[in-house]
Amino acid sequence: MSFDRHLAEIAREYPKWTIWRSDAGRWWATRHHPLSAAQRDAGCAMTIDADDPDGLRDLLRAQERRTGGQHPRRAGPAPP
Repeated sequence: MSFDRHLAEIAREYPKWTIWRSDAGRWWATRHHPLSAAQRDAGCAMTIDADDPDGLRDLLRAQERRTGGQHPRRAGPAPP
């Protein structure tokens, strides 16, 4: 799958984040809104990076858990 498609999928899954891939090949995400003091205390980050799209998704899921947000494990069809 092309990195453009990965970018689009992750951006669709996490609309509160801006997703991009650097010229060096790292995958990044930055929140659209500043963190509250409580979010910072909970270990939330304004910007995160990973080696690959799956790693970025893992970090984004972890960030969602820290803010109490529930996010599906993977985008795709609903289970039967």
